[in-house]
Amino acid sequence: MTHIKLIPWTAEEILNASGGTLLCGDIRQRFSGVSIDSRRISADDVFVAIRGEVHDGHRFIRDILTPGVRRGIVVSRHETLDPGLDRLEQDRVVCIAVDDTTRALGDLAAFNLERTRAPVIAITGSCGKTTTREMAVSVFSGHVNTLSTQGNYNNLIGLPLTLLRLACQHELAILELGMNHPGEIRRLAQICQPDIGVIINIGPVHLEGLGSIEGVMRAKGELLEHIKPEGTAVFNADDPNVMRLAAAFNGQRLCFGMSPTADIRASSVNQDASCVSFVLELPGDRVPVTLDTPGLFMVSNALAAAAAGYARGLSAGDIKAGLEAFKPVRQRMNVFMANRQVHVIDDTYNANPRSMEAAIRTLESLKGKGRGILVAGDMRELGAQSEALHRKIGGVAAASGISRLYVTGDFAYAVAEGAQQAHMASGSIFIGSREAIEADLQKWLEPGDWVLIKGSRSIKMEKIVDGLRGMNSNAGRAS
Repeated sequence: MTHIKLIPWTAEEILNASGGTLLCGDIRQRFSGVSIDSRRISADDVFVAIRGEVHDGHRFIRDILTPGVRRGIVVSRHETLDPGLDRLEQDRVVCIAVDDTTRALGDLAAFNLERTRAPVIAITGSCGKTTTREMAVSVFSGHVNTLSTQGNYNNLIGLPLTLLRLACQHELAILELGMNHPGEIRRLAQICQPDIGVIINIGPVHLEGLGSIEGVMRAKGELLEHIKPEGTAVFNADDPNVMRLAAAFNGQRLCFGMSPTADIRASSVNQDASCVSFVLELPGDRVPVTLDTPGLFMVSNALAAAAAGYARGLSAGDIKAGLEAFKPVRQRMNVFMANRQVHVIDDTYNANPRSMEAAIRTLESLKGKGRGILVAGDMRELGAQSEALHRKIGGVAAASGISRLYVTGDFAYAVAEGAQQAHMASGSIFIGSREAIEADLQKWLEPGDWVLIKGSRSIKMEKIVDGLRGMNSNAGRAS
């Protein structure tokens, strides 16, 4: 593998990129990189003091100023520095003051992107962003040196940190753009200036900060404002709200989906317990594809990644090879066999109404004539619509024909009410803590059962998955 060496910085470059003021230090001073973590900073990094929800980087400046080591710091001009400016000057520290250190971090990232000239694929949507991103990485990584978002680094701090890892060897950046309030995607897109912008879907998420589906649609549409003039926007032809954005977009566009009007389509779709297959239809070509993951909704993610590949000039064979090399992301539709031959679907990374409904549909199709069990935790950040949306999911679960419903969290009662209103017997619904649910599952499950476990990240539903991994194979069903 090619060794990746970051492009060094001078204090003058940092000053110009951030639009700050030099308070002290040598403008010719050089730095190897940019850091916001006082615990992991290298001796020759510049430290940007970010004020976060929990920690304020300004409180850790003293910790990084090791005697005899010259450093650089980017600070808010509104903060009182500890140590003071005299001490910083005496220690020959480069100190640059800016109005907003989080914005300055984004400006530094944009500057680094500009000097590498790497093309950017930016992906956003209400659910499936990470899976689509990883599918796109799989499609491109065999052809170009690719940098991509790691973990959940998709916000106003995470995305800049990703771009600050760009080096001259990188030939492409694949980025995930997340948000929970208006204006966030606009700023992220302004930083990364996408060559290709992908909107995979629009659903009822982050309603606490966005208010309504209309608010979500407007927020996702902010991506389109900063796609390069010669770039391409990729839209989901099966999502009416996404297509409303497409209709108002005047640039070059591609559409993917099952719709006959889509440019990149799937036909002959089939799934079994471990994979889903389809025929990928591109303009002028078609190839069979088998994904190493279950879930019909995964086809849409694959089509989005295929559209990005097609927009960058990859062949049908190249796209097929990349999609078939994709491996499911941890805690996202991971299927494993627990003791007693119980099938477990671990989809615990996060949840919103759209992804929850898609996961229930997958459970319904995979269980066949067997018993299906849903273990659901709260879906967070839904604001005033929380109760109604949880009640709706209860109805969807009941209509899917599951044999048992376990619910936990503040809105467990709403899910249960929705299931009962859809004629699910109250005796088949269990409300309780994670620990109580796990204990009951241990008694109730039988060979051949299918269990889907899903909830928002903060609910920590993966703890139930961990319990089922170690499930006692000698335990039997309660009478």
